[in-house]
Amino acid sequence: MRTNSDIASLRLYNQRIAAARFTRPEEVVRWMGAMQAQDYQQALWAIGARLQHGAIADVEQAVASGTILRTWPMRGTIHFVPAEDARWMLKLSAPRMIAKDARRLEQLDLDETIMQRCKEIFHDALKGGRRLTRSEMTTLLEDEGIAAGSQRGYHILWYTSQTGDICIGPMQDKQQTFALLDEWAPDSRVLSRADALAELASRYFTSHGPATVHDFAWWAGLPVADARAGLAAAGQALSSFTSDGKEYWATADAPGDQELVEAYLLPGFDEYLLGYKDRSAVLPIEYAPRIVPGGNGVFQPTIVVAGQVVGTWKRKLTKRSLSITLTPFTPLGESEGRAAAAAGRYSAFIGPPSSATVIEPSGFQG
Repeated sequence: MRTNSDIASLRLYNQRIAAARFTRPEEVVRWMGAMQAQDYQQALWAIGARLQHGAIADVEQAVASGTILRTWPMRGTIHFVPAEDARWMLKLSAPRMIAKDARRLEQLDLDETIMQRCKEIFHDALKGGRRLTRSEMTTLLEDEGIAAGSQRGYHILWYTSQTGDICIGPMQDKQQTFALLDEWAPDSRVLSRADALAELASRYFTSHGPATVHDFAWWAGLPVADARAGLAAAGQALSSFTSDGKEYWATADAPGDQELVEAYLLPGFDEYLLGYKDRSAVLPIEYAPRIVPGGNGVFQPTIVVAGQVVGTWKRKLTKRSLSITLTPFTPLGESEGRAAAAAGRYSAFIGPPSSATVIEPSGFQG
């Protein structure tokens, strides 16, 4: 029977954290299907951790060139997606997400008439390849007599992104920008709903497997029935096994059991942890509160050794220095050197300035 260690090892491999990394950022995002990205800096490293080589500037260049973009394709949460796949991913998930948000939109007095007017305002302002910051977008609304306070501005931007009118563009002076999706991703693929479910399931189980159908349904923000339909359509390329009464799916050509003892520093919100409804295979339940302190929904960056989450880490970056602090749950022992080496890989991704790594005593909670 497969153990949690087996599942973790296969996930490290299939997520391309442990081996066979990619050469270009767009290859990473296409392989993963979508990568959670509400924290922009953390999301850049999520891609960087899966590259053979490369620096943060390489990932930002992929964003600037439009090969990858950020939008809200599933669960109402910002993800990096391949530009050509953004529209069909939105079309697959948006109706359900908008329906779930209907009550909140009603509370904010945002109806279809207002939303249609917002779309027109945005289109007129952004057409011709222009980009505007978030504050400039809300100012546009205010200038047209549409109040943007009390979260109205955020929900208008979210809604018009869900409907495929706008998307998030490159950062501008550390500010989020927006562009027209049709102009920023002009070569959008068109898929039927059945084909979209099959495509999403294939990418998910190939990159995230072993995973259950409930993991996929949670990740994609889809009803379990839709997740099953997608899995069935993609199933010929997948194989399954049962562990602890749960059926897991992965690519049929996944490697055999591996003893992966390497250490990795993964960002907050990384797919290795967030990509599953059930995270118990890689994160002991007693340590879960350390990853999301206070249950506030903000996931801390993690230290992973042999596939298991064994601690958290944080960085302090100034113009002159980068310091990385590792906080293991228990003593790292012989893995301490590997964890320090993992910090060095992150430092190389960030580039100058010089860096230093501090390992706090196990159990330290700052």
